[in-house]
Amino acid sequence: QVQLVESGGGLVQAGGSLRLSCAASGRASSSRGTGWFRQAPGKEREFVAAISWSGSSTVYANSVKGRFTISRDNAGNTVYLQMNSLKPEDAAVYFCNFLLAYGNPSIPLGSWGQGTQVTVSS
Repeated sequence: QVQLVESGGGLVQAGGSLRLSCAASGRASSSRGTGWFRQAPGKEREFVAAISWSGSSTVYANSVKGRFTISRDNAGNTVYLQMNSLKPEDAAVYFCNFLLAYGNPSIPLGSWGQGTQVTVSS
């Protein structure tokens, strides 16, 4: 069974940085990439960034473009989200998932994990 585990969240001041990791135990055969999503209190889950299996193509939500960078390791089993210039509105639980469709929109595939909490203080 394919599983994803998010880590790297924490408390950071506005303007600071965090790097999230998404470790996969396997790969869904129908997956075309990996994406990051987030859910803030009282809001629905939203797309953040996506990366293709090769790592050559990336897609970002407008709200994080220029501040966040998604990447994957050489083995392809870990995807990262480097978050710079964090804002209070970035505070949320961040989730990763394989993608059935890559691009805008990116369609998640499979179930969701527990995510990792990102808290941004003013």
